[in-house]
Amino acid sequence: MSVEKHIQAPFSPETAADLKAGDRVLISGTIIAARDAAHKRLVETLDCGEELPVNLEGQVVYYVGPSPAKPGQVIGAAGPTTSGRMDSYTPRLIKHGLRGMVGKGYRSDDVVEAMKEHGVPHLAAVGGAGALIARSIKNYTVLAYEELGPEAVAAMEVEDFPAIVVIDAEGNNYYEEGQAPYRKL
Repeated sequence: MSVEKHIQAPFSPETAADLKAGDRVLISGTIIAARDAAHKRLVETLDCGEELPVNLEGQVVYYVGPSPAKPGQVIGAAGPTTSGRMDSYTPRLIKHGLRGMVGKGYRSDDVVEAMKEHGVPHLAAVGGAGALIARSIKNYTVLAYEELGPEAVAAMEVEDFPAIVVIDAEGNNYYEEGQAPYRKL
């Protein structure tokens, strides 16, 4: 049975290990926003033997490309991007300290193996709820690749950011577990 947990980001190894598939969480602290183009640039930076523009140690990345903020708002709608779009880059970033990911949808076998090897969970935010999710984002600061616009790497200060653990650090998959009873029908 899933429980609701209040957790802090960045994730400690203990926090990451304590999260179980199906847990509902409310994240507070700092998470990193980055999408496809930013992931590509980060891996290209590593391929060139250069230092990353952000320290990924313990960080949680949210796969998001927020819409522009309206006057008086910190951020526009901030719904999750499909996680699989980052799969070709993710194992490499996990090896550089990434401790958690938030997006939507399935992950490749290579990503799940890297998650298990390094103790990293994957969480899902609710697609279509970008305006509601934005309410939990209290500050948004671009850290790198500003020219990428909404796909830049940014720090997001969050308070009670809602997510569900869909694949835990042991590889347990809530998508599979949740569908299992209906496969018997």
